[in-house]
Amino acid sequence: MSAVPRHEKAGRVERPSGRFRRMLDRLSSSQEDLESQELREDTQATGCTRISECSDRQIVKVAGTLRTVTLRPRAGVPALEAELFDGTEPLDVVWLGRRSIVGIEPGRRIIASGRVAMSHGRRVLFNPTYELRPLGKE
Repeated sequence: MSAVPRHEKAGRVERPSGRFRRMLDRLSSSQEDLESQELREDTQATGCTRISECSDRQIVKVAGTLRTVTLRPRAGVPALEAELFDGTEPLDVVWLGRRSIVGIEPGRRIIASGRVAMSHGRRVLFNPTYELRPLGKE
């Protein structure tokens, strides 16, 4: 029998996972941390790829919340740009030739599918297929 507790073996320390520990973690976490955790759990529940795991030219299905939506022309063509966040990293979603899309607004949860491109060091989905998630609690 070893004097080292089982949870400290193998070079890692595991945190207790009881109800009190979870409550204490929630109370000591910031609102942004809690929202990020919720988004990561939602991404996993929907079977989507985490944005942080997406690589250039990979076809993906991602889920998250739109943080910003702006109209910004690209090469003289109107383009609706949105920043999608899934709790890990942001992803720019761009619909070329569109000035607005009903339902695409800040705070809305969506699932988007398409091929990831890298532009100026950021991940971008151009003209993705998308599904609007229901508003409120699911």
